[in-house]
This record gives sequence, structure tokens and C-alpha cells, in this order.
Amino acid sequence: MKKLASGVSAGAMAIAMATPAVAQDAQPAAQERTGGVDVIIVTAQKRSEDLQDVPVSVSAIGAEALDELNIDTFEDYLEQLPTVTAGGSGPGQNTIYIRGLASTTPNLTTAGVAGLAPNVALYLDEQPLAQPGRNLDVYAADLERIEVLSGPQGSLFGASSQAGVVRLITAKPELSGFSARAAGGLSFTKGGEMSYKGEVMVNLPVTETIALRGVAFWDDQGGYIDNVLGTRDLRESARFREAGTVRSNGVPVSNLREGFQADANLEDVTFLEAENAALVEENFNDTRYAGFRATALWEVTPDWKLTLAHSRQDLDSDGVFFADPELDGLDDLEIQRFEEDRLEDNFSNTSWTIEGRLATLDLVYTGAYTDRSTDQRVDYTDYLFVGQYLPYYICDGAVTYPGDNDPSGVCQAPNLYVNSVSNTKVFTNEFRFSTDPDVPVRTTGGLFFSDLELEERNDFSYPGNTIADPFGEFKPNFPFPGFNTDPGPFPADTIFRNDIRRTDKQFGIFGETTVDIVPDLVSVTGGIRYYNVRVDFEGSANSSFCNSFSAEDQDAFGTNISDLYDGDGSFTFIGSCNPDLRQTFTLSDSLADIQAAGLTATQAQQVFNAVRAPDEAKAEGVIYKGTVNVTPTEDLLFYATYSEGFRPGLLNRPGGATNGAGFTVPFELQTDEVANYELGWKMDLLDGALRFNGSAFYVDISNLQTTIFDPSITNLFFSANAANAEIRGVEADFTLAPYSVPGLTVAGAFSILDTEITEVLIPTNDVVVGSDLAFAPSFQGNLRVRYEWDLNDNLEAYVQPQISHSANKFTDVIEINKLELDSYTIVDLAAGVRTQSGWNFEVFADNLNDERAQISGNYVNDRPRISTNRPRTIGLRVSFDY
Repeated sequence: MKKLASGVSAGAMAIAMATPAVAQDAQPAAQERTGGVDVIIVTAQKRSEDLQDVPVSVSAIGAEALDELNIDTFEDYLEQLPTVTAGGSGPGQNTIYIRGLASTTPNLTTAGVAGLAPNVALYLDEQPLAQPGRNLDVYAADLERIEVLSGPQGSLFGASSQAGVVRLITAKPELSGFSARAAGGLSFTKGGEMSYKGEVMVNLPVTETIALRGVAFWDDQGGYIDNVLGTRDLRESARFREAGTVRSNGVPVSNLREGFQADANLEDVTFLEAENAALVEENFNDTRYAGFRATALWEVTPDWKLTLAHSRQDLDSDGVFFADPELDGLDDLEIQRFEEDRLEDNFSNTSWTIEGRLATLDLVYTGAYTDRSTDQRVDYTDYLFVGQYLPYYICDGAVTYPGDNDPSGVCQAPNLYVNSVSNTKVFTNEFRFSTDPDVPVRTTGGLFFSDLELEERNDFSYPGNTIADPFGEFKPNFPFPGFNTDPGPFPADTIFRNDIRRTDKQFGIFGETTVDIVPDLVSVTGGIRYYNVRVDFEGSANSSFCNSFSAEDQDAFGTNISDLYDGDGSFTFIGSCNPDLRQTFTLSDSLADIQAAGLTATQAQQVFNAVRAPDEAKAEGVIYKGTVNVTPTEDLLFYATYSEGFRPGLLNRPGGATNGAGFTVPFELQTDEVANYELGWKMDLLDGALRFNGSAFYVDISNLQTTIFDPSITNLFFSANAANAEIRGVEADFTLAPYSVPGLTVAGAFSILDTEITEVLIPTNDVVVGSDLAFAPSFQGNLRVRYEWDLNDNLEAYVQPQISHSANKFTDVIEINKLELDSYTIVDLAAGVRTQSGWNFEVFADNLNDERAQISGNYVNDRPRISTNRPRTIGLRVSFDY
């Protein structure tokens, strides 16, 4: 059980110390309430504008609403944004999707080197934070607002904004005066551990032109998933599974995926069990966020200012954030893990922005440097359900390669794990200009450059390998020459190692121009962006074949990625234990020449292709945007938009691998592109008491990227342009603050989606025409009511119920990896009192109806793994503003 530690006491002390200073000056006064919806200023078009004047689908949550809704983490604001869904499994392991443009559950074990580029751009102020595989999980401390731009935003925001943009806008230093805030919270989860958090903010003017602002936070989130007792053995291996066996997701095992020894008589094989008694623990998925942000503002002149900011965040979690519904449903949230799971995800970010005015031009230069490191250990035991070669490594040789097909011997316990270490460095720069916003022709344009370097090492460890007798023990293995974060040898139980450096370089030139065709009535906007993206790999993905027959490391099998993707027109074949076959071939060698060297037809074809592999994945092109907007009155805006978006490709580790059906893994994943057609409206009605915004859209998707895990093709995750697809939808939000009932606010939002795969581009049955896209529920919506009233001249009370609902959805477009997630409804309730002196006391119940909302999940290893929301959580929040 988690103890009430110094986090709460420190927060309480900060509040208590601040109290006397304000108590002397506080003047009780009743709150003035008049009704009407507040104006929200956004920067969706890279200039400050009223939300209602922007012809873009934008959802914005302001600072006051962020506080009222207690939004701290990704999961918190996900519930408030019906157009947004997520794939992943817990803190630091989520990928954002907008408008249902998703294809797969992200593979987080090799997220960096094999992860798709995001199709939703994540921004912290002016800087893009989106990274391959998984986004940064930025704690929402001291934010001014969150903006969500739905639909392609490529002309202004570039790569990875093909489905939309999520922008976290931080609160900036204020020159107007000193202010401070302290907040703390304590909560209890049904069947789980206690959680507590605290946050302290200080805004300090130093001179008339310089101000500082700092925030520090910590959030200890107690666990709620139990690791329960269980056993596993290799009888469940895919190697012994017959074709026609129906998986629990309803998809039968095909002939291509039948086990190599499906008909073997296993009576003479001894299967040792993996058991997890030492790891059994209730509520084992604890999480802790801790960090700070410091910002400095220098108003150099009335027209020029410099903003510097530095953030640091540490995220630590134990256990996993998904449950096994086949154990006891999802009521008790249980899982069986046989190796330790943990994650450390830390980042620091430094940014600088210079803003000024030169004649009639507004100029902005902004840059940032982000350094992120992750250290993760993952229980990989579920791989036994799909990994046909696993018995080769942890069984005696007479089991997996019996001379008379009558296996005998011992198979060791199949507990497996992966150690994954990565470091990502990103340097971004943008320069842009904007003309006078009050003239009939207005332009925003600029240049963008980013340079990302990601180093990742994944060690796949099979402890049973150190005991098994595969015709002689395995010898230590070493990585191939190339980029190696650790030259080796491998640890004794490590069988595979990915040791890879990935670089992504982007350059863009962009611009948007708006022309008032009829002043104050009709405007036309045109946007364009030139992009140039380069993705490169170095390193190796190696294995331990052949070493048990030699005193020296053979450097055989696996993939020498540095050789494969060097673009020099040569390739050394390593797929044999016979050193005489490990020859180098060039462009001058024909397919017949390669086969004549002793290679099989399949091997020769792979080498022939590898010689011609590219040196990098390249994407270069131009995308466009056009908008016509009509404002018949100052309270009404209608717009029609055509916009394009793109996502860069990557290189595949197993590029060139083939299967018996003739499918070849592509070396280079091409960009996928979207064309968006949209009609939207923004309305302020009832003299500003009602705001109603929305849009209807159609999205045409070409060359949809997806990640595939299909052991009948290769034992590595790979990516392919799998399909074309369509999305049709409607989204809307409203806010009602009636003048007749001051203090009452009713707000809601919804999204309706109809998604469909229209064409399959890969020659396999992995994707089916007519199926839905991933993480695309047909309906999502929420409704919130808040009522505030005065108890006396010094005390205000409020109550706030909320309900949110999502229809069912699927986790993948790949049939064998697909899992259907049930619909859900969540009810939240909060109530509190606020004093004129700055105190706020609130009690709350999140997930009051104790729903097991199936937020995300996967079926990658032929077993359902479902991530849910936290069970019913009741708690207290206290804050003080000075």
C-alpha cells in the first residue's frame, strides 16, 4: 500500500505559508455573474485570433477549464476531446489519433527504430515534440490552454500533422505583478492504491521589462492492476499449433501460419513451467511524474521580446497498464507477468523564441532542443504464442530437430524479457513572418528545419537458453560492425539485439495567404508547403545462429542494417552457417550469378533485392490548402476547406524478407497522403449565450501506413503501405452560458465517424476491404454541466457532473492482430467551495459508475491485452491562488 509521503505535506506547507500574506488584503465580495460564453484566443493559424474568427476546426480548453476539469495527463484531456483517441498502454506509451485516422496498435518494444512517424503533431508552444513510435507524455502543469486542430494542417505545421495537431500552450511570465499558486490532491481508487500530487507556481517580475515564471510538480499515481499467480510452458508455442485453430479474436490459424511441428508427438518431451510466484503483487502498476519548467521573458523594446524556457520531466512506472480479460473478465483487472516490467522516461527541453515587429511585419524565430532517454524492461513471455522459433533456443536439440520427427528431451521455462534503452535528441528551428492582420491581403510564411537522432538498443533475452542443450551450448554473440551503442559481447541469455541509430531530417518552406474578396463577408485562403524528409538507419539486428558449432562468433543470420542501407550497390550475404556462402555481391551480379554461388532461389532473390536497397527513405513534395469562408454577420462564420497532409516513411529492418506466398517486405515505406474535404461553421447565438461550432468532412487516404507482425513472413515487426481508405464524419461542440441563469454552464461535444478500407495494396489476407480503421469509434461524445452560486459574500460553491461515451472500436486493420474494444460510458462528479481570498476546496469522484472503459488494447501476440481507465476514484483537491 502506498504511504502518504512528503508530496502532500510539502504541498500543504506551501499553501499554508502563502496564506498570511493574502489574508490581510482579502476583501470579501460576492462574485459577479452575468452569463455569456467567454472569448478564447488561439494561435491555430500561427497568429493570435479569436477562436470564432478562425476558419479551422479547433477545440480549445482554456486555463480555467483545465483547472475545473483537473486535467494533468494525456488520459485526462483525452476524455474531454471526442475527436481524439489513443493507442498504447499507459503513461509514456501512447500514440494520438484524430478523426479515426489510425491503422495499428503501436509496437512499443521497438518503438524508436521501427515505429511509424506520428500522424498527429504534438506541440509544446512553438516546438514540435512528435517522435517515432510514441509521443512525449507531457504533464499538463501551468498551461494557458490546450488546442486541438482537427484535419490536415500540413501547410503550416508540416510532416506528421496529416490528421491534426495537439498544442500545449504554457502560461508565460507576466510583467503586471507577482502571483503564485499552490495545489495538492489526495485520492483513493477502488481496489487500488492511494494517489497524491502537488504543484507550485510562482510568477515574479524582476524589472519593468523582465519577468520569471516557474512551476514544479509531482504526481504519484497508485496502482490498480494485480499481477496474479500463473504458469506457462512451451506446449502453448505457435510451433505446435495446427492450422484451423481459432484464436480468441475469431480469426483461424491459416495454413501458412501452421506450426512447424503441429503434428508432432510430444509425449517424450518434458516441458518445464515458468511461474511467477515471486512477482505476484496487488496494484503493481504505480506511476510517478515529477518535474519543473522555468520561463524567462524579456521585453527588449515595446515591439520586441525574447522568451526562454527550460523543462525537465521524469516519468517512472512499474508493471503494465493492461489486463487479460480471459482471466476474470475485466472487473478485477488482472494479468499474469513472468518477468519484471518497468519504465523510466525522462526528457529535458530548452526553447527560445524571439518575436518582434519590423515595419508592418510580425517576425518570429523559434528554436528548441529536446533530449529524451528511456530505459524499459518488458516481459516478453507472450511471444511464445506466436514465435515458432522459440523452442529452438530453449529446448534440447532433439525436441526441435528430431531426426525421425519423434521429439524428445527438455524444454525450459518460457519466461522471456526485453531490455530496451533509447536516447533521442531533436533540434528544431522555425523562422516565419506575418503581415498586418487588418489589411485585405494577409500572409504568413516561413522556413522550418528539424534534425532528429535516435539511438536504440533492444536486448531480447531468453533465460532458458543458458540451460538448454541445442547440440552444444550457444556461444556469446556480437553485433555486426556498424553503429553500435555497445560493441558486445551480448549478455549470456541475450539471443537477439537491435542496435540501431535512426536519423530523421526535415526541411520545409510554407505559406498561407488570405484575401478579402468582399470585405467583412467573403475571404479566400490559399496555403502551400514544400517538404523534404530524409530517414536513415545504421546498425544491426543480429541473432545467434551457427555459434554453437564454432569457437568464434559467426556473424551469421540477422540483418546487417549498415550494409543493407548504405546505398553502395553491394551486399554481403550472411544467411548461412556455411562461411563459403557468405559472399559479397554487387550490381553486376545477375540473379542467376547469385544463385550459382550456392544460394537457394529465395536467398538469391533476397540478395538481388538487397544490392538495390536504398540508402535512405526519402520524401519530397508539395501539399496544398484552400479555404473559402463567409461571415454573413459578426456572430456567424461558414467555411469550406480542401487540405492535404502527409506522413514520412521509414526503412524496414527486415526489408527484403519473403514468405511462401511470395510477399516481400518493402525496403522503404512510402509516405501516406490524405486529401480532406470539409464544411464547417462557427456560431455565437442568443447574444453570445450559446456557442455552436462544428464541421462535416470527408477524408481520402492513399497508401495507408501500418505496422505488421506476421511470423509467416518474418519474425520482426515491419511496416507497409497496406491500403487505401476513406473517412466520413461530423464533429461539433457547444457551450451554453445563459444570462437568465448566471453561474450555469452547459458544454458538450461529439464526433461521428464512418471509416472504411477501400482497397488493399499488399498481396496477403492481413487486411480486408470494407473493414474499419483502428481506434475509430462510430460515436464519441461528452456532456458537462457546471453551476456556481454564492453561499455568502466570501464563499462560492459549485457542482460539476460530466458524462462521456464511446462506441466500440477496433485496435488494428491487420486481421490477425485485431481486437474489438467494447463501448463504454463514464460518469464524473465534482463539487467544491471557493473563497474570495483564493482558497479552493473540492471533492471529486472520477469514474463514479466504476466503468471498465476499454481505452486501448492489442492482440499482437494472439492474446487479448486491454487497457482500461482507472476504477472509481474519490478524492480531495485543495488549491490557493495569490
